[in-house]
Amino acid sequence: MRIPGDDASRLEWLLFGQSEVLTWAQATDVLPPGRVRHLVASGRWHRVCRGILRAAPGGPYTREQHLWVAVLAAGDGAVLAGLAAARAGGLRGMWRHDAVDVLVPHQRRAVGPIRRLPPGLPAVRVRRARHLPATDRQVGRPARTSMARSLVDAAGWARTDDEAQAIVAAGCQQRRVTPAELGAVLDRLPRARRRHLIRQTLHDVAGGAEALSEIDLVRLCRRQGLPVPDGQERRRDADGRQRYLDAYWRRWRLHVEVDGAHHMDVRHWAADLRRQNRVWIEGDRILRFTAFDVRHRPSEVVAQLHAALTAVGWRPAPLGAVVAALATTTAPKARRAG
Repeated sequence: MRIPGDDASRLEWLLFGQSEVLTWAQATDVLPPGRVRHLVASGRWHRVCRGILRAAPGGPYTREQHLWVAVLAAGDGAVLAGLAAARAGGLRGMWRHDAVDVLVPHQRRAVGPIRRLPPGLPAVRVRRARHLPATDRQVGRPARTSMARSLVDAAGWARTDDEAQAIVAAGCQQRRVTPAELGAVLDRLPRARRRHLIRQTLHDVAGGAEALSEIDLVRLCRRQGLPVPDGQERRRDADGRQRYLDAYWRRWRLHVEVDGAHHMDVRHWAADLRRQNRVWIEGDRILRFTAFDVRHRPSEVVAQLHAALTAVGWRPAPLGAVVAALATTTAPKARRAG
């Protein structure tokens, strides 16, 4: 829609601000009820669902109109939440998006899913929020939860733990939110779903692993008794731009790249080759794994990591030393003689 001019009416500004979606109450506040009924009956406006209108004759809905339908249909105090709110705030990702989640105040009567929406519109899932302070709200059109609250909610509502971790990691990797901001939301929500899992993911993100594949690599090293990488390493490429290495063991100058789907693109592939050549020129060793290998072929990844680290001087601690160290840390302290 074009920005209304200085002489625009209240209705024009309302439709511009809400992507041509409005409630019956809003429409009859600026137009006589008979005029609104005529616009709908003539097909110039379209009835979306009970109490919600679209100032258009029909056709596919835009993404913004999906969101406005969800918030307006949910009623007073409703705000976008979860993945819908995170995406409205700029989060990128290909997670399955079956419904638009909306939060309403807890004291309101439970609404449940909003039904009888036209074909092509995603379902609207209404949830009640017992605790939604002003700090967890974001100014936007339509209103939505803050990015940190959106990601915590989306992780809690995700279908699987892996999807929950991927959502949290993506928010941090894309610089949409910081681990500290997510941690502050968890502090305010002691009953948040997957609270421990989100905390654990934030701990790994704060250590330098931001993509889920890098987090999986760190945890794989811990489980298998391999030294944990120092985290992401900053380097400048041949053009002087700052780049980050996925995982780096500074002591042994070993660099590991975990390749996601974007590395299959020929443009990324050529850039990756140039970066890999530069790593070798500077004297470092480099290993490359796919994200699929890290998650589904861990034994092969561990074998190659073990071989590479051993080749540059790392030696695993003797089993006896490990057992003794564990015994020291777990044995009860001796009481003082009375």
